[in-house]
Amino acid sequence: MVNTIIFDFGDIFINLDKEAPVLAFNKLGLYDWNDDLRTINSQFEKGQISESNFIEGFQKYLPNASNEEVRAAWNTILLDFPLYRLEFLQLLTSKYRLFLLSNTDSIHIDTFQHKVGESFYRDFYQCFEKVYFSFELGMRKPDAEIFNYVIQKNDLSPKRTLFIDDKKENTDAAAALGINVWNLQVGKEDVVQLFENRILIP
Repeated sequence: MVNTIIFDFGDIFINLDKEAPVLAFNKLGLYDWNDDLRTINSQFEKGQISESNFIEGFQKYLPNASNEEVRAAWNTILLDFPLYRLEFLQLLTSKYRLFLLSNTDSIHIDTFQHKVGESFYRDFYQCFEKVYFSFELGMRKPDAEIFNYVIQKNDLSPKRTLFIDDKKENTDAAAALGINVWNLQVGKEDVVQLFENRILIP
């Protein structure tokens, strides 16, 4: 029986618009999301470069864009965090060991916390034994090392652990390590349907 749940963050709890940054950067004059920018994104998510280095990376292709314009365009991905999802999560805290494991960066987390306010994000983080952000760990999904780190650090049993993520490459990587997975289909499923979709006892 599952006794531990590891959750992704984006599109599991907070809604995302993954096309919005592309459109926002288009308006600034960036039309080619090249390998250099993808590398910069990966490095930023792993905490390997600073926020200023990240922004400067975009400004190489957008010399007229200000720091704030780059930051604002990057943050357009972040939408709302419905209260009902937090309330559902709070109901799980007495029944399961809960962890958060997210590929994210310092800009997005700072913005999320500012948008929802201290009371809300504290209530959210308090639902978890531990919150793991890729930029703090220096690792990111779907690399096996990040899953192994969480499993070993918290003495978890993969066969008694459920991992929920909207990206199939991430759930495939977890499944390869013996972890139970739910590849949540955004727009068709919601995390609050957990007991409808998984073999779990409420």
